[in-house]
Amino acid sequence: MTPSPPSTPPLTLRHDEVHLWVVEPERVTDPRLLGAYVALLDESERARRLRFRFEKHQHQFLVSHALVRVTLSRYAPVPPQAWRFANNAYGRPDLSGSVLPGLRFNLSHTDGMAVCAVALDTDVGADVEDSGRQGQTVELADSFFAPSEVAALRALPPERQRERFFEYWTLKESYIKARGMGLSLPLDQFAFHLEPGQPPRISFDPRLADEPGSWRFVQLQLSERHPAAVAVRRAWSLPLSVRCQRTVPLAGDEPPWVVTAG
Repeated sequence: MTPSPPSTPPLTLRHDEVHLWVVEPERVTDPRLLGAYVALLDESERARRLRFRFEKHQHQFLVSHALVRVTLSRYAPVPPQAWRFANNAYGRPDLSGSVLPGLRFNLSHTDGMAVCAVALDTDVGADVEDSGRQGQTVELADSFFAPSEVAALRALPPERQRERFFEYWTLKESYIKARGMGLSLPLDQFAFHLEPGQPPRISFDPRLADEPGSWRFVQLQLSERHPAAVAVRRAWSLPLSVRCQRTVPLAGDEPPWVVTAG
């Protein structure tokens, strides 16, 4: 028997909140669920999945894209397999012909974790990273980060620099994804300022022509090795909360929401 979405009333999404849905793809191994996920994908998604060389990356793609479809169907009376997407000029997928105008989403996944952020009538971006990955990290900051970020990073004790690198990286990725322009936005033309006990703040090089007061950022630690960040276009004078929900798409039995103030 193939799992199907629960027939529950659509969730309410307020303008002063972001819902962040979280799944650990490697923990999803039930063949029935995985078969149901394949059935949810459209033809182009199935083709993109098979382009990945390694099975683990095909698995991550499958679970994370099922997460998007099942998540969106929580907010509107649309079957998960019926959602259609169109890429903008920079390759970001957006909803095509949504029955719930203003519904926005953003997906991010890495080894061990995938997240889907959902918001209403505003730009939203999310990023999650695997801080245990191999390869360069802190060294990349010298080439790609804003000078103030490089200085703050290098001023830390060496044992703290890797953690701070991923704080900056997730925040930067969340912002460029919320803007929907990807790496066409130079990473050194905006900077984050991190102070203990304070939410992250952003500043811009004049060439970027953006307003710091119109952006809010929330940081989360989803596991010991998975830092994440959410970016929302919302004025500092307005309330904001990020509601985080762990899930396994189509499986049900989800734990309570965790609410983080923005």
